[in-house]
Amino acid sequence: MNITEFQKWVGDFYQERGWTGYGPFIRVGFLMEEAGELARAVRAIEIGRDRPDEGEKPAVEARQELVEELGDVLGNLILLANQYEVSFEEILEAHRAKLQKRYQKSETE
Repeated sequence: MNITEFQKWVGDFYQERGWTGYGPFIRVGFLMEEAGELARAVRAIEIGRDRPDEGEKPAVEARQELVEELGDVLGNLILLANQYEVSFEEILEAHRAKLQKRYQKSETE
């Protein structure tokens, strides 16, 4: 599945469940919540347990949690893009162009 197909699939999946009725401000709140969960997953991988009363997670479990949280962030980004009718292809191309322009090598290098 390519990114365009995935963007449509996510939109359809959430629409079928009635989860797309939230406006952009609420969706950004969900995105921030998921970003926090992603940060927690990264921290668990990088420095181990989250709290002293928690045990260490096996590496496979910690990685799976990371993958799931990355997916949750991506899903919320897709839904936000859909609300503004912005395709992920457009986002990817604009981001690439911005980085290439900003960090292009000068002719003297």
